[in-house]
Amino acid sequence: MKRIVIGFLILFGVVIAYSRPSLSTAEQFRIAIMQDQPGAAEKFTPVLEYLSKKGINAIFAVAQDYPAAAGMFAVGSVDAMFSGSGVAGFMILKDLATPAVRPVDKSGHSTYWAAVIAKKGSPKFTGSAKYFSGKRVIFTSLASSGDFYFHSLPGAENVNATEINVASHGAALEAVNKGLADVAIVKNRVWDALKNNYPDLTMVGEDKGENPDGTLIISTNVPSVLAAKVSDALLEVKDDPSAEAAAVRKTLGIQGFIRTTPKDFEHTLSLLKKADVTKRFNVAL
Repeated sequence: MKRIVIGFLILFGVVIAYSRPSLSTAEQFRIAIMQDQPGAAEKFTPVLEYLSKKGINAIFAVAQDYPAAAGMFAVGSVDAMFSGSGVAGFMILKDLATPAVRPVDKSGHSTYWAAVIAKKGSPKFTGSAKYFSGKRVIFTSLASSGDFYFHSLPGAENVNATEINVASHGAALEAVNKGLADVAIVKNRVWDALKNNYPDLTMVGEDKGENPDGTLIISTNVPSVLAAKVSDALLEVKDDPSAEAAAVRKTLGIQGFIRTTPKDFEHTLSLLKKADVTKRFNVAL
């Protein structure tokens, strides 16, 4: 099977260093943001200001990109990050992190699942990895609704598929639209938001399990008192009438946050285990 990997994992080996003492103190809470995501600092600055209002000295720790942030998290150089379910699930599997809260968007959504997208007229997705045989399949690295979903399908490693990794779900859709790939596996929320831009594309199948969206995961090295204080503060955002809370709701486009536990990741963790994620990262549970 031919694989085209663009900007892929830096997590190989770094997780073995996670036993290093955390740099956290009760006075400082370091949240990773991604340098390659334009506007990330502006988007999450209201979160820092709100936490400051609640007596928590939160600061940004800048990572080059999303995989780099995951690596920083794994070695203990950040205390938390707002994470996609794939990376969050991996950190939970490794006992590196615990989920704290996740946002609920204005439509009331807080989860997502994989959608399989192809040109109109394509056959329906069978649910089998054999569907992708001879096809160019494109998805986002480290994504439950992408990389990990594809590799969770029995026999995925042995089908004659060309795998293409891209940085975003939107880029995957664009590639299929331009004929640069045959099938995309993306977040259904992204497809729902963009499908009117792609009249020649259609959803040919989807996953049936849900993954938590945008969860704040907190390092297990963070003192439990501080972790609870951060979680409790963010849970108050929904009903807090203050200007700081309103700014969080507006910039993130959310109603507020809800508490999130490992049980909410039941489907995600199942995907990761089926995809042999820990084996691919060259680490053992």
